[in-house]
Amino acid sequence: MRIRIVDAFTDRPFAGNPAGVLLLDAFPDDGWLQNVAREVNHAETAFAHRLPEGGEADWALRWFTPATEVALCGHATLATAHVLRTTGAHQGPVRFATRSGVLSAAPREDGSITLDFPTAPLTRAEIPEGVAEALGAQPRTAFDTGPGVGDLVLELADEKTVLGLAPDHQALRRHSARGVIATARAEDPSRGYDFVSRCFFPNVGIDEDPVTGSAHTALAPYWSERLGRLELTGLQASPRSGRVRTELRGDRTLLTGRAVTVIEGELLA
Repeated sequence: MRIRIVDAFTDRPFAGNPAGVLLLDAFPDDGWLQNVAREVNHAETAFAHRLPEGGEADWALRWFTPATEVALCGHATLATAHVLRTTGAHQGPVRFATRSGVLSAAPREDGSITLDFPTAPLTRAEIPEGVAEALGAQPRTAFDTGPGVGDLVLELADEKTVLGLAPDHQALRRHSARGVIATARAEDPSRGYDFVSRCFFPNVGIDEDPVTGSAHTALAPYWSERLGRLELTGLQASPRSGRVRTELRGDRTLLTGRAVTVIEGELLA
């Protein structure tokens, strides 16, 4: 079967967030899926197969990190939609049946793809004891994203502080189900982004995720309320970096980005 590595939320190779993508006839056993994800060794590997016509979704979709299956992944969904479009396996908008319900992806005329995801419910939380030491910076505020995302959102003083983080990943493990999102307002919005973030997910085997679509379902409502706009652009300032355009629509968040296929090969196992 064909296997592809796609860089998501970027318009150039070797940037954004890489994901493995496999289009299957059906899902094999979970052990095989996990072994393939471990072999690919990217933040996520996406597995999809076509569903019968006439249902609520067109394709079934699952995501695995090298360590576990996850309930929601933005960049691997974007990567899968990109593969479906560029290979001709599916044309036009596509609906995915996932553990987080039906998610849709729609191609745009400029070549980007827009994902329709559930908005994460934000609940203000106490800043956990020890999180400042683990992160290496004192948060201003803390918000829980609920079980669907499973992260702790921490607003830091400024963009420079977010970019300079060097956290203790092991110590961060105890502060949320999946990980910690560190964010701040953009220092200079004329650079083309409104807020910055970095995402640390040691509990699912990812110390720092390059670009995280699912995190932006929490960052979009967080920054839309503070900046007074429904449409924003976030820069995830990992070493690979990438940008996510967000549009808040109540209980849904639209995430828009581009993707580039960088490797295509044959899986023999």
